[in-house]
Amino acid sequence: MAQIPNSQVKILVIDDDRIIQLVLKQTLQAQGYEVILASSGAQGLEQAYKYHPAMIISDWQMDEMDGLEVCRKIRSEPSLSTTFFILLTSRKAVEDRVEGLDTGADDFLSKPIEVNELKARVRAGLRLYQLNQELQKLAQDLQIQKQLLETELNEAADYVKSILPKPISGLVTINSRFLPCHQLGGDCFDYYWLDEDNLVMYLLDVSGHGLAAALPSISIQNLLRSQSLPQASLYNPSEVFQSLNNVFKMEQQNYQYFTIWYGVFNRKSSQLTYASAGHPPALLLSPATESELQVKQLITRSLPIGVYATNEYYNEMCDIKAGSKLYVFSDGVFEVEKSDGNMWDLSSFINLLTKCNQSSQTDLDSILDTIKNVTGSQIFTDDCSLLEISFSIE
Repeated sequence: MAQIPNSQVKILVIDDDRIIQLVLKQTLQAQGYEVILASSGAQGLEQAYKYHPAMIISDWQMDEMDGLEVCRKIRSEPSLSTTFFILLTSRKAVEDRVEGLDTGADDFLSKPIEVNELKARVRAGLRLYQLNQELQKLAQDLQIQKQLLETELNEAADYVKSILPKPISGLVTINSRFLPCHQLGGDCFDYYWLDEDNLVMYLLDVSGHGLAAALPSISIQNLLRSQSLPQASLYNPSEVFQSLNNVFKMEQQNYQYFTIWYGVFNRKSSQLTYASAGHPPALLLSPATESELQVKQLITRSLPIGVYATNEYYNEMCDIKAGSKLYVFSDGVFEVEKSDGNMWDLSSFINLLTKCNQSSQTDLDSILDTIKNVTGSQIFTDDCSLLEISFSIE
């Protein structure tokens, strides 16, 4: 920490005794400080607001406005918050000193003034003043860096949202919602037609939150979207998982892993081939009768991608009826802490989806709002992604 030259240090002396003013001025000027004089509390405040001194030495006992009131007003001015304030007093009682400190004084100087003590207290006070200045500058720099980082994170979040797929409609209609718990999250999803008959859809959840989770999720999405995954057909979920597990080994990815649900729907056969790796089940809601729905959990029980090199994955298939809906989601949708401290769970989420579909209240925003109302939690504390795939096939 570079020492501020004495010639650049302003010290304001406030005292209605002309002799004390002169003693303080001569002593401090001899040390090289710039000294500003004021003969009353009101005049002292004017000088303080004008010059912003590093230190104020004020007499306690003055007419009209005493030193305590001056100190009180100085402490209420943000631009003078680091100014070191010394009360000049002949009072010796402990309760007086306590009152002075509570008002905002930093130190005391006893009358009659002892010159060596004055010099020592001024030097000590200016060291603290400079330290406070350095800390304030550091805090400002940190605030600027924080704002820059937030701007960059917001830009990154906008980029992530921009590469997520747009809704599609037709024989298959897909809508989605993405709610990261921070600007960035580890959830990622995609869906698109591999060819005119086969639609791929997947949702993955990288462990952790923020930038550290977002980067691998984007990398995985780019790898799948570019169809450059080695030795894997995107039509075959288990092959995709096996290849991803070979590429994304946990010990090479900062010990991060990810869960994923992956499916391929063939519109000619109306069949869905799917697999999951440590991910919550997708929920298939199919019409059973005019008023009832059949709910099927689509899951293949395998470990998350990246945990073990010898993980094995396999596919399952199911038929899709016209009028069915498939929900694919991350665990942040249902692992929500309720207002009573207990956790909401998957079965509760399944019941909610069933009721919403039976009452035709299937707008995704309405579903998410209902979760907030049911749980009493207005925020999702984990990354939250939700896909709704509606099949109007004949």
